[in-house]
Amino acid sequence: MTHLPALITLLTVLLLFATAYIVGRARSRHGIEAPAISGHPAFERAYRVQVNTLENTVMFLPTLWLAAHFGFSGWAGLAGLVWLLGRIWYVVAYLQDASKRGPGFGLSMFGWAALLVMAGIGLARAMLIG
Repeated sequence: MTHLPALITLLTVLLLFATAYIVGRARSRHGIEAPAISGHPAFERAYRVQVNTLENTVMFLPTLWLAAHFGFSGWAGLAGLVWLLGRIWYVVAYLQDASKRGPGFGLSMFGWAALLVMAGIGLARAMLIG
């Protein structure tokens, strides 16, 4: 369980790669020339999936590692897995129909909130104990 945060980090990098690949494929399929970021709705959904996943990853990874560092490695890994599964659900749903992205987003935010609580508790405990 102590290596679970590292595995989740690696899988998150793969998810980021997958979203970049999906955008590139959609760009090619729908004839959207770089640097344009609008055009066909399927391309725009793919682009939003990628950007939103990047935005969320910026909040997720530091929180994951803070929680792991401050004594919650196993639990942080599990919460990270919840975040990752939620993001995958979000990606798949958003690509099909933007209105169905909510449950995946909610699950990922639940995982992130759990990490935020663990990181906060761990940091507070470390600051109080010395």
